[in-house]
Amino acid sequence: MESPVVLGLTHWVYLCGVIAIIVTLVCRANVVAPAILATFATVFAFSGHFSTALEAVFFAPLTAARELFNIFLVISLMTALLNALKSINADVRMVQPFKALMVNGHVGYFVLGFVSYVLSLFFWPTPAVPLIAGILLPAAIYAGVPPLGAAMCIGIAGLGTALSSDYVIKVAPGISAKAAAVPMPLVADKALVLSLVTGVVAFLIAYVRIRRYIEAPDVRNLERWESLEVTANSTLLSTKGGRARIRRNKPQHASVGDGGHGGSTSRPVGVAPRDLLTPTQERWSRLFAIVIPVSFLSIVAYMVLPHVIPGFKGASGNAAAALVGGVAGLLMVAVAAARDYRSVCRRTSEHITEGFVFSFRAMSSVLPIAGFFFIGVAGTAAPILGLPAGVPAPGLLADLVKAGEHLIPHDKFFVSYGILLAGMVTGIDGSGFAGLPLTGALSGALGRAVGLDVSTLAAIGQMGSVWTGKTMTAWSALAAVASFARVPVLQAVRHLMIPVLTGLLVSTLVAIVLW
Repeated sequence: MESPVVLGLTHWVYLCGVIAIIVTLVCRANVVAPAILATFATVFAFSGHFSTALEAVFFAPLTAARELFNIFLVISLMTALLNALKSINADVRMVQPFKALMVNGHVGYFVLGFVSYVLSLFFWPTPAVPLIAGILLPAAIYAGVPPLGAAMCIGIAGLGTALSSDYVIKVAPGISAKAAAVPMPLVADKALVLSLVTGVVAFLIAYVRIRRYIEAPDVRNLERWESLEVTANSTLLSTKGGRARIRRNKPQHASVGDGGHGGSTSRPVGVAPRDLLTPTQERWSRLFAIVIPVSFLSIVAYMVLPHVIPGFKGASGNAAAALVGGVAGLLMVAVAAARDYRSVCRRTSEHITEGFVFSFRAMSSVLPIAGFFFIGVAGTAAPILGLPAGVPAPGLLADLVKAGEHLIPHDKFFVSYGILLAGMVTGIDGSGFAGLPLTGALSGALGRAVGLDVSTLAAIGQMGSVWTGKTMTAWSALAAVASFARVPVLQAVRHLMIPVLTGLLVSTLVAIVLW
């Protein structure tokens, strides 16, 4: 029998830090300062050494950078490719075939969501998001979907709905079922239903909230979007030779300089005119407008084939993300050479630099926040707490959830929503999967104690953990989605909270009624 969890000063200080960050988020303020102060206070409470706490302020974002650099790199390479495509106008040509399907922003929103769900269901969002960003996101923006709406759409459909069920790859239900000691298919089937309920509710609420910002299809939508630069809290419309305009914490939906209507004939402020191309460059532009989608669709097929052909190796997870990034890098060099082979070395360097500047501008402030939450996870806390190699780190988050287990009344409503809350608490580390062993174990213990279906509780906990970790934390894959959509990641988090929380509450109620 497990010994009861004893909460010490470190646990309480860490909990106060979590609450402070959540309150700051709700108040729509930047959470970097609270995260840094909470990191210092937590490590000081743990070690008792002032110097160790000071070092933690450095080691926390450093640890987060190690964990998240793959996201930085994929963003950088895909942004570099997009900038290269802009130089030969292939980005505009590439979206032309989707005009027949995405006849307007309303249709584009739902098409983007459906494709995001299907791709993410088969090989997880990490490699799927760059593919969507490279193929469909520009088409959706052209059709009139606002950038914030696109980010919410991909986040809800891909990171939330698809990954929370993980019905094809079945890693998440496998972890939950093993911890709960129930057959995996029972958890997988219930998780699929609950993920769809949560996703549909969140998706429709998000659509209602952004539909009035949807514009008419226009190439200027794409040009304005490509001119945006983002940080965690603001959007900058870059200008050449003029003043820049900063929009803080507002959806990027209105045209700049045209009163917010797509019918103006004037060029938006800050959008530089496209360079004139030679006949040879025009031919290259048409070629790459075909090559880019075909290349990424080939990667899609390569990832899907293992599910169709037994024994076919394919690629998944980190390997799939690396494949996407590698292809993007090579294509970027090829496009730069097509633009002007004599300056390919200079242009390639410029595109790579622009890509990294873009990714670090968008995500750098996320690192101190992620670093604080990594203190609560046993697998990442050791270097931040100053522990020597081989010394296990405490799992502060897991301890807090276990310690509060006895406070949940033995009623099916309280137990179900208690498991959901436990999943949400463990999900704030940004992983989504790290808390599944805990929610599974709690489901097994509480479900058998009060006579509730254990597989149902495990599926509910899985929903809370994955949806929170992937759609309501700025230090998860949502940062990549927001960066590709060119919207502030903290803004995306704030706008996703109401749709996702509503979806989780509704799906948990559905689980109680159905099972």
